[in-house]
Amino acid sequence: MKVTPNDPGSAAQLNPTLTRPISGSRGILPPRIARKLPPYAFIAPTVILIVVLMIVPILMVITYSVMDNVVVQPSSQFAGLHNYVQVLTDPDFQAALRNTLVFIVASTAIHLVIGLTFAILLNTPMLGAATKAFFRVIYILPWLFTVAVIAVLWRLLLSPYGVANYLLTSLGLVRSGVDWLASPTTALGAVVVINIWAGYPFFMISLLAGLQAVPSELYEAAKVDGASALQRFWNITLPQLRPIIVSMAVLDLIWTSQQFALIWMTTGGGPLNVTEVLSTFTYKQAFSNYEFSTASASAVIVLFLSMILGYFYVRQQRAQD
Repeated sequence: MKVTPNDPGSAAQLNPTLTRPISGSRGILPPRIARKLPPYAFIAPTVILIVVLMIVPILMVITYSVMDNVVVQPSSQFAGLHNYVQVLTDPDFQAALRNTLVFIVASTAIHLVIGLTFAILLNTPMLGAATKAFFRVIYILPWLFTVAVIAVLWRLLLSPYGVANYLLTSLGLVRSGVDWLASPTTALGAVVVINIWAGYPFFMISLLAGLQAVPSELYEAAKVDGASALQRFWNITLPQLRPIIVSMAVLDLIWTSQQFALIWMTTGGGPLNVTEVLSTFTYKQAFSNYEFSTASASAVIVLFLSMILGYFYVRQQRAQD
């Protein structure tokens, strides 16, 4: 038989291997399963990273929290809830918990006030575009600095011979230089001020975006009805910004509760533990006292408190949807 190039069966007759099924996922696995594999293959790297870098460490810490003589001893023993009881009854932990509450509540509240104030100032029609652009750059500068730069900058400003003491002494508010970060009466307040200065731009930008999304017709109608500026703010601005304010407040509570680098680089939790927070307490238990069991218990408690705040944040987001 003469085989022509256009004959459909000529290739198969000349090379029978072409008629074999292609070996691969679609040849080995059923078509229904093979069609479902590509999406899982795309998310597999992310899932692996989450498991290795987050799930496994969390499970290890939870395991260490109910064990004794971990990491530093070759043999560990099951301790149950003993480590949790020891941590919760520790005066240093209780002081760190109180300081953390003061730190996060004060920071979040003043973040909101300052951020909303600056957002309203930048949204006012009384300022020109160039003026608004200039002040936006000035107000957002603290957010551009790293934690290390902020810590070094404020340690210089608040030192006994720094700019802050020079201005206060010149104005007659203090008689001599005060070491704000080393005094037990001023250290916690100074750290709160530093954290407020470093974090308010995030609130300002978010609230400014919310203000620009409020319909101007609402304010015009309120003016026609004779509403004052305070009434317009209370009955229009705040209700329109309420979802943003609640979401930002919960997020700020979560972030501030886990603040470590700023406190560690400015006061290290001192003096006399007046700036000790849960994160620095946990760090010291692990890497200063080498009590990894109690450090793990403290970390689990912090995780539990963060999950409570995270629950309220997710609930708020679902309510908005």
